[in-house]
Amino acid sequence: MALMLALALMALLPVSEQGPHEKRLLNSLLASYNTLERPVANESEPLEVKFGLTLQQIIDVEWNDYNLRWNDSEYGGVKDLRITPNKLWKPDVLMYNSADEGFDGTYQTNVVVRNNGSCLYVPPGIFKSTCKIDITWFPFDDQHCDMKFGSWTYDGNQLDLVLKDEAGGDLSDFITNGEWYLIGMPGKKNTITYACCPEPYVDVTFTIMIRRRTLYYFFNLIVPCVLISSMALLGFTLPPDSGEKLTLGVTILLSLTVFLNLVAEKMPSTSDAVPLIGTYFNCIMFMVASSVVLTVVVLNYHHRTADIHEMPQWIKTVFLQWLPWILRMSRPGKKITRKTIMMSNRMRELELKERSSKSLLANVLDIDDDFRHAPPPPNSTASTGNLGPGCSIFRTDFRRSFVRPSTMEDVGGGLGSHHRELHLILRELQFITARMKKADEEAELISDWKFAAMVVDRFCLFVFTLFTIIATVAVLLSAPHIIVQ
Repeated sequence: MALMLALALMALLPVSEQGPHEKRLLNSLLASYNTLERPVANESEPLEVKFGLTLQQIIDVEWNDYNLRWNDSEYGGVKDLRITPNKLWKPDVLMYNSADEGFDGTYQTNVVVRNNGSCLYVPPGIFKSTCKIDITWFPFDDQHCDMKFGSWTYDGNQLDLVLKDEAGGDLSDFITNGEWYLIGMPGKKNTITYACCPEPYVDVTFTIMIRRRTLYYFFNLIVPCVLISSMALLGFTLPPDSGEKLTLGVTILLSLTVFLNLVAEKMPSTSDAVPLIGTYFNCIMFMVASSVVLTVVVLNYHHRTADIHEMPQWIKTVFLQWLPWILRMSRPGKKITRKTIMMSNRMRELELKERSSKSLLANVLDIDDDFRHAPPPPNSTASTGNLGPGCSIFRTDFRRSFVRPSTMEDVGGGLGSHHRELHLILRELQFITARMKKADEEAELISDWKFAAMVVDRFCLFVFTLFTIIATVAVLLSAPHIIVQ
């Protein structure tokens, strides 16, 4: 009985029939509605349109249509309607800097109309805009791309665009990207008077601020470049006799060229600016190319011989004295210090002065001839005859060694034979001494050239290591940010 009573009471309640009321409402609203009429009560007043943007391919446009108001109690409680946009007036808001083929990339959806005249239009779409790309700091770059929306025909006196949210676009539904990090999307209202028309036009500009994620570029481009450049530095420690010194440098140069081509493929094609990573790669490539050139110089120095090349004095001073002292290098049995360099230069000056004052025989035999100015022995009757200067001691010794001849003919004959023997001995001594001295000089000169090549190698190692460190640190410190994951 209780169940039957409840069912009877429910049958007596009034029933809301939305279908007929909604149909009657649509007929009443659209019977005299003109889609070309701007929906305002006073034509001198602008129609306020609230504009918003959700970074998920959605535009949010809201306005109030004066002609679409009704009393919901008269139409069975119907408070909102969904009407196709081709039957209503809607603002012709377009993206000014669109790069889409159809210019307007939105999908025409229904307009939600409420009983107070509020119209909400949320068309989804894929928007393509023109944007200037700045690759100065690539791959540590930030990009700012503007999306400018405004009415195409209504000026600011007829249609006033207002930002729906002063903070900018809605980022709550944004899906993160693997290459870009979204910094923000601020919005700004602008009123501009164009050259075509005297009336001011209002637009809303959203700036999408994105930052490139550098983790990929850091570990796939910069780290290999640093490793390749370090291998070029290790080439200066390779002995010249190994035969692979020049091959290593050329191989490293080709590898760096391949990496530079990969970087060029990743960058946009523009000549407005040189990217930071391109500058870094060019510096490293210049360093590697210079190392190849200096490797040729080192090999040239290392394989020079005394028969072809003579070491200039400036090379001896720079590469055998001062640079080894600066680089803390030394040869076996020879410690190079500032004091030894000064003493070596002083000894060379004294040696040249001494050689200029010595006799011919003393220079040939490399002996001292200070005895030339000493007085003869008191019991010596030897004359300084025709044997030439510097031979009086030999004549005195031979006079003491042999028996005194009895006649003057014997004296003349003995002196002649001794003179010929001394002349032959002198020629043999000159030949042997010259060969030994030449061999020693050639060996010493070859050793000097090899040591000079070693000094050039060590000097290039220090200079290019310092250059690589400075270039890498300068690039990383000049970047706006290092790593964005």
